[in-house]
Amino acid sequence: MLTAPHERNPQRSNQAIMRIETEADLAGALAALAGLCPHMAKTHAELGTPPLRRRAPGFEGLVQIVVFQQISVDAARAIWARAETVFGRWTPEILGAASDETYRAAGLSRPKVRTLRAISAAVTEGGLDLEALDRHGADAAHAMLTQVKGIGPWTADVYLLSCLGHIDAWPAGDIALQAAAGDLLGLPARPTAKEMGPLAERWRPYRAVAARLLWAHYAARRTGRVAEPTVA
Repeated sequence: MLTAPHERNPQRSNQAIMRIETEADLAGALAALAGLCPHMAKTHAELGTPPLRRRAPGFEGLVQIVVFQQISVDAARAIWARAETVFGRWTPEILGAASDETYRAAGLSRPKVRTLRAISAAVTEGGLDLEALDRHGADAAHAMLTQVKGIGPWTADVYLLSCLGHIDAWPAGDIALQAAAGDLLGLPARPTAKEMGPLAERWRPYRAVAARLLWAHYAARRTGRVAEPTVA
């Protein structure tokens, strides 16, 4: 069931907090999206229901998004398995205290090391409360995440979509989404991240559902598989 908890704090956003937790949630949202957009209705009819795309919320889920960013799925899975062996457990204390040598042994690049250290510090020092994110609307949670150095809009949006199940998260910087949106809507060129914002207004408040269908469309056109999120 799509859930919309009551807003008790008048200072909170008046946007209902919606979640996609189950396949039934996704099916209901897909039906609603199809009613808004004939392109999405046609894509859903052609490709069927896309994957739910959920990760466990919290520190490990956020770390996984950072590790998987900007590399192929196969490479990311190999690095993830290697890093799991090196670190043992994914906690902010372990990653925050890890040496450069340990990070190198895990196969992580310097930019990702900087991001993971910044996230670890933010969590341990109280600057980022990952549990509290689930109590906020998508816009507020996005702002809280992107205050941490190294967490960009794409990382925040994918966390909202895959870890928190927000129904309207929109990773506008994802190149697979950009390519699929351009193709589906018959645009002359792949839209930029800036252009993807107004373009996706037609899919509110189900932009995360549209993203799932667009990833499926991208995969069907290029690989025959459902694509993983990728950032420019």
